[in-house]
Amino acid sequence: MTQDLNTGGAQGYLRIATEEAFATQEQVDAYLRMIRDGEADKGMVSLWGFYAQSPSERAVQIMERLLDLGERRIADMDATGIDKAILALTSPGVQPLTNLDEAKAIATRANDRLASACEAYPDRFIGLGTVAPQDPEWSAREIHRGAKELGFKGIQINSHTQGRYLDEEFFDPIFRALVEVDQPLYIHPCTPPDAMIGPMLEAGLDGAIFGFGVETGMHLLRLITIGIFDKYPSLQIMVGHMGEALPYWLYRLDFMHQAGVRSQRYARMKPLKKTIAEYLRSNVLVTNSGMAWEPAIKFCQEVMGADRVMYAMDYPYQYVADEVRAMDAMDMTPETKKKFFQTNAERWFKL
Repeated sequence: MTQDLNTGGAQGYLRIATEEAFATQEQVDAYLRMIRDGEADKGMVSLWGFYAQSPSERAVQIMERLLDLGERRIADMDATGIDKAILALTSPGVQPLTNLDEAKAIATRANDRLASACEAYPDRFIGLGTVAPQDPEWSAREIHRGAKELGFKGIQINSHTQGRYLDEEFFDPIFRALVEVDQPLYIHPCTPPDAMIGPMLEAGLDGAIFGFGVETGMHLLRLITIGIFDKYPSLQIMVGHMGEALPYWLYRLDFMHQAGVRSQRYARMKPLKKTIAEYLRSNVLVTNSGMAWEPAIKFCQEVMGADRVMYAMDYPYQYVADEVRAMDAMDMTPETKKKFFQTNAERWFKL
């Protein structure tokens, strides 16, 4: 595929990329210090011990692109026809940091930097805020600041926080704040916690190849089955990578969840107002980050509805022009393709 990729919408839609990452040097330096001091979990050692230190071409290019919120990023967007990018602090954000004051300070400065970049490029950049779930009340206040002062359109949380999941009541202030400002939560992958990473790490499967999706899909499923959408019916949660496999597993998930509820096998598995499939069609949104694969996209549209599936590139971790061309060439109606690339993002992020 060799056709030119241009911005501006001549193909009938704008391309809005909805899961695009940036980093701050302060954040990366904190990771390296944790690795050096033996405070990092195995996942951080595997992930950031590579990206922040490897001399390989892939690692060097990704670090350069992560740290840029200016002309290099705009040039890369122009080169692949990306009209707008929805940006969030790269995984795992400040969530591994055990010093709360440091975590909140780094998150605050990252949010301020992102807001400045969005102000400098208002037609190209859109921000999702970062929070420190270690302090849910502070995070709730930062959600309000992001929505009311910084112009953000939601927040991103990078799955577990030191092995703890958002279905704990401890994290409820975060969901309450999201509902109050009427903005979505994007759950982005993180490497699995030490309690589950072992067999993946020894096989080289702990990161984006497999571990990310397994861990993040489980996180979303924990939230659904604990009843988060019964408690907050208007809440919208986004996940990438074609739904972290949940749409593909949906028939069995529903069957076994309902069997578990009936049998009362698990204390926490209570009856819900809807099936898991129904929640995916009313409260979950999916992007195709890292999954430029037409069969999976069409399947997800069929299962969840074409209004709930959005385009993402996963820059800079997956920056491939031919993937954009492949998405342009998908065999689907112009209306559905415009939803996928443009209008779904405009609707759900309130652009």
